[in-house]
Amino acid sequence: MVNKKSYKMIIHSKLLAKMKIIDAHIHLSEVEYTGHLSEVIADATTNGVSALITSSVNLKTCKNDVKLAEQYPNLIYSALGIQPYNVNFLKHDELHETIDFILQQSQKKRPVAIGEIGLDYKYETSWEKQLFVFDKMLHLAEQLELPVVIHSRGTTDKIVEILQSYSVKRVLLHWFNSTIDMLSKIVDLGYFISEGPPVVYSGDIREIVKQTPITNLLTETDGPVLYRKRPFNGQLTKPSHIRTVLETISEIKNVAVPDVAEQVAQNSEKFFNIKF
Repeated sequence: MVNKKSYKMIIHSKLLAKMKIIDAHIHLSEVEYTGHLSEVIADATTNGVSALITSSVNLKTCKNDVKLAEQYPNLIYSALGIQPYNVNFLKHDELHETIDFILQQSQKKRPVAIGEIGLDYKYETSWEKQLFVFDKMLHLAEQLELPVVIHSRGTTDKIVEILQSYSVKRVLLHWFNSTIDMLSKIVDLGYFISEGPPVVYSGDIREIVKQTPITNLLTETDGPVLYRKRPFNGQLTKPSHIRTVLETISEIKNVAVPDVAEQVAQNSEKFFNIKF
């Protein structure tokens, strides 16, 4: 006979097994995943991860991310763009070649978003070039009616100001770590934020999650970024880390894990306009 405690654990396990888990921001084409991709895919499929949105950072990763999406349909989806750091290394005509490539892919119903794009004051020597590339990426998102996945380290206020001049309606500020006042403005605008493993150990990120309506929240790993604090301890960043993220959000929000996962999945489907 199964006792009540064991019965509850069985029910809980079944509910967790049925969760739809989304990694809304990962970089599968980065060199750190070279030789580990099959391990990452196996980790996703065995841990109930329904979708991996791989974000590009330059033309090379755009091309590889499209190949991965073709190789793993209904699991990997590509977001294509030029990330602020890589603006420093743009080759002659690479911006135009990237835009042309994205336009070609859009005819095949790819990508699912323009990203990772944005601004970063850390790379101040390329600031004017960053602004130019960001403008081109936002116009491309307008033209293709696609959402944007944005890098906003130290620049959230500037980016929110800039976005008012564009007709981009679906905006995701990944790894959001700005002020609560700015968070309130973002929520009022109907934008989304995504958080990942740092929610487990960062007081600032935990407070952001606490203050963010669950209807505006997505989950990410931002792999292959390496997390050195427990429980991740320098291990290869994998999609299954999202389970720990969801459990922590559940604790912060005082909402059952399956309910958190369901809402976050709905948010992801709404943002990317895909049924995962």
